[in-house]
Amino acid sequence: MKLETPRLILRPWVPEDAPDLFEFAKDERVGPIAGWPAHSSVEQSAEIIRTVFNHPQVYALELKENRRAIGCVGLLVGENSNISISEQEGEVAYWIGVPYWGQGLIPEAVRELMRHAFDTLELQALWCSYFADNAQSHSAQAKCGFRYQRTEKDKYNEFLDDYRTQHISRITGQEWRADAAAPAPRPAPDLT
Repeated sequence: MKLETPRLILRPWVPEDAPDLFEFAKDERVGPIAGWPAHSSVEQSAEIIRTVFNHPQVYALELKENRRAIGCVGLLVGENSNISISEQEGEVAYWIGVPYWGQGLIPEAVRELMRHAFDTLELQALWCSYFADNAQSHSAQAKCGFRYQRTEKDKYNEFLDDYRTQHISRITGQEWRADAAAPAPRPAPDLT
């Protein structure tokens, strides 16, 4: 399945994406802040595509302007989630290469994944989390309407063999629909 936004195509990962994945996932600023180790080779990236990314709701973020896989967004439903949730709920996970930080691409992709989750898959709620030192992820979640639920301290992270503080947020389908129906804020009048 493919999903589309104005600047992105969300599509399944393919073996040919391994060099692009490695280029962005080898950067120490990307994986460790999200809880996974930086990639060490194209072969490791290819293995991640075959195993970790080989799920129906995990998508490569393909930038339309250059047709490259520049990041990832995924939906982990029910027991596949890293958070204890029901089978009618999903966890949203994402990352993007450093050259594309600060361009609003993750909120753009996550909003489309949310639409798919609530309208097509008919999930009841979506969850998202970020580690305490990941301000960019917190900002992306807030832009997408996720609401803080709880904090878990000293949570073990098996991928980096460390303990972290994790903040968890959620949005229900009802909240998402209400947010989508709300009128856009009006600009302040120019009084000069």
